[in-house]
Amino acid sequence: MTAVRPAVHQAASLLLVYPDDDWPVRLAAVTEAMRALPGESPAALARFCAYARTVPPLDLAARYVLTFDRSRRRTLHLTYYTDGDTRRRGAALARLKALYRAHGWQPSGGELPDFLPAVLEFSARCPEPGLSLLREHRPALDLLGRALETYGSSYADVLRAVRDTLPAPAAADRAAVLGLARTGPPTENVGLDPFPASGSPHTEGARR
Repeated sequence: MTAVRPAVHQAASLLLVYPDDDWPVRLAAVTEAMRALPGESPAALARFCAYARTVPPLDLAARYVLTFDRSRRRTLHLTYYTDGDTRRRGAALARLKALYRAHGWQPSGGELPDFLPAVLEFSARCPEPGLSLLREHRPALDLLGRALETYGSSYADVLRAVRDTLPAPAAADRAAVLGLARTGPPTENVGLDPFPASGSPHTEGARR
């Protein structure tokens, strides 16, 4: 799994970005790459690719918006799950930016640094610190995965592929997931923009 993990994380990053004009190229590249890899994680990504090929791009874009931009329970911004709209989240975002800079990388596209595709791309480029970062955010990944399964979204396969590349969750992670599932993220009115903090929801043909 160690050798496969960076490829899975890069592929998942490409699949979790809004399906804009370059979507057919991204989908074809991921499909080809996953066919060549063994294991359940590549197979889960291949299942999503097979589904995505059956959906017209504009329909898939609309489903993406409904899935990720219309519900806080399915946001792709990882620190929201654990920090909500609090001062603590601002500090967590600053720490992520510093981590990326320390490894000579900067996310593209103007997204916040906790945007899951950005975190996955960082993990693909810098496997050791990237894996540590994903393990740190395991409760958020598990909550998002569960929410996608409950929603009946095929994107659940993408989250399943990512989670399967990680070590089994620790007892503290499982407890955190249960607690957050019961109470939701913390709240605090500190002048932060409400979710989504990175900007307005996607529109057809445009990336956030």
